[in-house]
Amino acid sequence: MRSWPPGGAMAATIEITTANVRRGDVIQIGGRPCRVADLRQLPLGGKHLLFETGEQLTMHARTRLLALRVHTGW
Repeated sequence: MRSWPPGGAMAATIEITTANVRRGDVIQIGGRPCRVADLRQLPLGGKHLLFETGEQLTMHARTRLLALRVHTGW
């Protein structure tokens, strides 16, 4: 599913894993959208995500989540 966010950038809902999560991805947690501000590699393939609002999430190596990714370089 693709939509046009304000400002003319294109956004797409994608499946993310620890291999492809990036800063700027928006993940909905508990019904609230949270934008990834920073991430850190953990042992055994995990990732520790820090969101702009201060919340944190640890992804296991096999975790799969849906996220909104904004593409600005079209």
